[in-house]
This record gives sequence, C-alpha cells and structure tokens, in this order.
Amino acid sequence: MPEENGRVARIYWERSERFARARDVYAQRSRRAAHARLVAFLGIALPLVLVPFGRDTPPALFGIALVFLIGFVVLVVYDNRLKLRISRYDELVKINEEGRSRLARDWEALPSSEEVPSDPDHPFADDLDLFGGASLFSLLGTVATPLGRDVLRRWLLEPAGRGTILKRQAAVAELAPLIDLRQEITATGRTMPSADAAALEGFLAWAEGDPWLRPRPHLVWTARLLSLAPSALIILNVAGIVTWQAWATALILNIAFTFTAGSGVHRTFARAFARENEFQGYARLLATVAQSPFSCSALTDIKAELSQGHGTAQRQMKRLHRLLALAEVRYSMTYMPIQALTLWDFHVLWRLERWQLTAGRHARRWLEALAEFDALAAFAGLCYENPDWAFPEIIEAETPSLEATGLGHPLLPDGVRVVNDVKVGPPGTFLFVTGSNMSGKSTLLRAIGTNTVLARAGAPVCASAMRLPPLILETSMRVHDSLQQGLSHFMAELTRLKGVVEAARRARRDRNGTLLYLLDDVLQGTNTAERRIAARKIIHHLLAEGAIGGVTSHDLALADTEDLSVACDPVHFSEQIHEGPNGPGISFDYRLRPGVATSKNALKLLEIVGLDEPLAKDESAEEST
Repeated sequence: MPEENGRVARIYWERSERFARARDVYAQRSRRAAHARLVAFLGIALPLVLVPFGRDTPPALFGIALVFLIGFVVLVVYDNRLKLRISRYDELVKINEEGRSRLARDWEALPSSEEVPSDPDHPFADDLDLFGGASLFSLLGTVATPLGRDVLRRWLLEPAGRGTILKRQAAVAELAPLIDLRQEITATGRTMPSADAAALEGFLAWAEGDPWLRPRPHLVWTARLLSLAPSALIILNVAGIVTWQAWATALILNIAFTFTAGSGVHRTFARAFARENEFQGYARLLATVAQSPFSCSALTDIKAELSQGHGTAQRQMKRLHRLLALAEVRYSMTYMPIQALTLWDFHVLWRLERWQLTAGRHARRWLEALAEFDALAAFAGLCYENPDWAFPEIIEAETPSLEATGLGHPLLPDGVRVVNDVKVGPPGTFLFVTGSNMSGKSTLLRAIGTNTVLARAGAPVCASAMRLPPLILETSMRVHDSLQQGLSHFMAELTRLKGVVEAARRARRDRNGTLLYLLDDVLQGTNTAERRIAARKIIHHLLAEGAIGGVTSHDLALADTEDLSVACDPVHFSEQIHEGPNGPGISFDYRLRPGVATSKNALKLLEIVGLDEPLAKDESAEEST
C-alpha cells in the first residue's frame, strides 16, 4: 500500500538525518583533534628548532616537549577512533538513503550488483532479471559480505525444500523489525576492507589444511635458539666478555636463516591471509550476531553454530586479528631489524598454526553461518520495506497449482505496479495469455516467475496471498541468437524450449517437484503456420509431462484445437484507444480479464507513430517495381 510505503520512507529519512547529525558531530571533533595535533607537533618541534641555533634551551622545555609527544600520540589514537565513527555513521546515512531509493525503485541511485555473476544459459536468471542493474538482487542489496552475496545468489537460483522455506520465513519475520541490528550488520560489512572471495577461500583453505612449521621441529628449535643468540651476545658484549663481532655474526646468521628457511614462512603468510583488518570486521560481525537474542530455530541454529569449536567464533576471530596484526610487522620499516634480532616471523607463524589447529577447522562453518544470517537479513529488509507483501503458503497437493491474489511485479514501484489475481495449474491445463502489444503479457509472466523465485527462497512475495507447491522453474522469454555458436534466433529458441521439455520429463521421473514453465511469445522466428504447429506440439509435450505453466502469444488461434481448447485457461489484457487533439492515443490498465483477447493494436500503433501515411507516387512506383 502507498501509505505503508510512505511510512517506511519517512523512517528511513529520519534515520538518515539522525545519523548525518551524529556524523557531523564527530567530524567537528576530528577537526578539533587535527588542530590540537598541530599544536602538539609544534610543541615537540620547538626544542629541536632551538638547539641548532645554539640557543640555551632549558631542560624543562624538553620535558614539555615529551608531554606534547605523549599528547600527540594520544590525539592520533583518538582521531583514528573518531574517523572510524565518522565512517560508520556515513555508511548508515547511505544505507538509509538507499532504502528510500529501493522503495522508489530508483535503480540508478542504488549500488551496482554487476559484480554478481549471472549465467546467460541458466533456466530463468536472465529472463527474470535476477542480477544486474535493475534486478531482484539489487532490490535485496543489503548483504554485507562476499560469502553472504554468494549465499543469496545460490538461494535465488536453487529451490529450497518446504521445511527449509518455512524456517527461513520465520527467521525473516523475526529479523524484519530489527532495523538497528540489520543496518549495523550492513554498515560493519561495508566498512571492512574489501577482500574478494578468492582471498577468503585462500584463508579458509589454509585454516582447514595442515600446518607448515609444526611438522618441522628442526626449524622450530633452530629458530628459537638463533632468536636468543643476538640478545645474549649483546649482553655479553656489554659485560666485556665477547666482542661486537659475535653478536653481529649472530644477526647475519638470522638474516641468512630468514632468506632460506624463512621463505616457507612467507609463502604460508601469502597463501593464508587477506588484510588483517578484514578479520577484525568479521569478529565484530560475529559478535553482533552472537550477542543478539533470537527465538526462531533458523537463527538459534546460527548462534549455536557460532559457539562450536575451541571458544566462541567472535573470540577466536579477535584472537586471529591480533595474531595477524603481529604478522603485519613484515610490511613495516622496522621489520628487518626486528627479524634479525628475534626471527619474529617464525614465532608469529607458530602461534598462528596453534590457532589453525584449535579454531581453523571451524572457521568455514562460522563464516558460512554468518553468510546465511546476512542473506536472511536481506530478505528481512525486503519484508520491512514492503509490509503489505505476504509470505507464501507452501503446499503439498496431489493436483498442484499456483494461486495468487493481488500478484504484482516486485521490481515495479508501488505507484506504477498493477496487481492481478492469477491461477496456474493444475496439471493438464495451462494459462493462455493474449493481448495486444505493450498490454502487459510479458510483465505478468515475469511477475509469476520472480515471485516464484522469492517463494522458493523463503522470502515474502509481491502479493496479498499466494499458495504454491514445491516448483522447478523454467522460462523461455529472452532468447538471443549466437554468431559464435552459429545459432539463429529460431534455433536458439528451439534449443531453449527443448531444455524446458527435458526439465519437465526429469521432474516427472524424479518426482522432486512440479515444473512451472513460462513461455513468452513462442517461436517468433518463423512463419505463422509452422509456428502454430510447433508451439502446439511443445505445449502438448509439457501437458503430457504433468507440468503447469503460462504461455503468451499474439496468435489468438494457438489453442483452437479440440484438446488444447479444453486444456487452456484463457485470459487477456486489453487497451483503450482514444482520439485526442493531436491524433489517436492508446492507454492500458494492465488488468487481467477472462477469455481470449478481442482486439489488436499493431496498425493503430503504426498510425500513432506516424507511419501510416500512403507512399508517394514515385515511391509507389519503385515499390511495385
């Protein structure tokens, strides 16, 4: 309902304004901290400036400079924390602004989902606009992590069982009103350094693999002994027992050991880790989920998963973050002196491999549980933003059919979307949709398909009520010819339709669900007579395999056979032609009506765009020639 949509938009606007004010407060504090840092820097520099000019610098001034130095360090730490808060509030502002853009279906204002791969050969992803710019994935664009995006993509493409769907629906309903929690998850995920899925998979492969250093005790003990030698020899040199050449030799040996045996340490670091701040972000995400109270089984199962292993997930991720911070020393200017003196890398890797053995085996399960929560939260955002949408009823019936009341296309804004009551099935019947150009036939099929995708994934659907059995979805709508494969449009569509028929046969043979097919303007690339015969044969195959579905066509006589006329459930869209001061016009109400269409508009559209004028005499002569 528009008023509900407006209520949510106001909430997003109020939150955006509140977070913007908080961001500005911290930004002002950050500017003050920057001015204070400048003053502290001048206080530190003053004694250093006076000394070269031979000034008699009072010792107290150096003490004051030391105080300024301490203050400078404190201010740097304080300002870094302020910047983190500014970044968080700025992200929360963007998240709420994006919420208003989603409500308006303002796709250009939303982050792109082009990085999410879409398979053009998939049975329905391209036809139903699941991925890309103005897509279902963009409408669900609050996922915070790479693994969360992968889970959401898989849920949209693969049907879940009835029990799983019901569990997800309960989780979505519980998460929907928890806007603070959901936006906190999204903001934390977005402020993490962006690591791609390959880097994360590299870390998980290391975490689940075998240690490199621990099976080599000779390297472990050699590193321990060599790391003690320089410090001990320096002490002995100060005591006058050995010369400086002794500890210098020990440093050289340590450097040589680093560039020989230590190469394996560096390879392990490179294979295992993205930037260490990535895992600090995961620790915060895991803590946020683990500390939130839930009641439904899907969410309590996720919390239970985060408690598996040696300690809780968030505690172990914090520990990993601290260890990785130690490993990051190898990128600093002080690395070589520290490494030469202590063989730092070997000791860090020893502790990391201890984490690998105690917690690493559980890391994938932790991150996968977090990814599932991330995907559920995206569905919950859809539920919150569309409170008039319904959770579909998943039924087990001997005569399966899809029934929806007030069904609309979820990618259209409320002010544009027109809803209709739709029934597809039972087996042995098909929905036959006719109507003139631009009347809404294709949009109806996409509304059925896209809502079926949402229903199979456990999300709410754009309808006031919907009942459907477990369905396997196949579509043939946007068929493209292929120069690379040498396929004409007609042959490409035949290949696609063959896949639909084979999917219906598999569904009937395996008894794993009912096939729902959606065929838009079947076999456009051939003449009318052959097209009608071929389309009828394809429909006969699908009816014989017990599939249910919808077919659109401009051919009003497609179902005019004895058997198809009994099987088809005819519905149509119509248009209104009206005369205006500038000539004829056409309008559509997109309301579904029973029966086959009784009107056509191709010639009228030709007149509207000004292409109905008779040819000039010379043009007529050329045409006849």
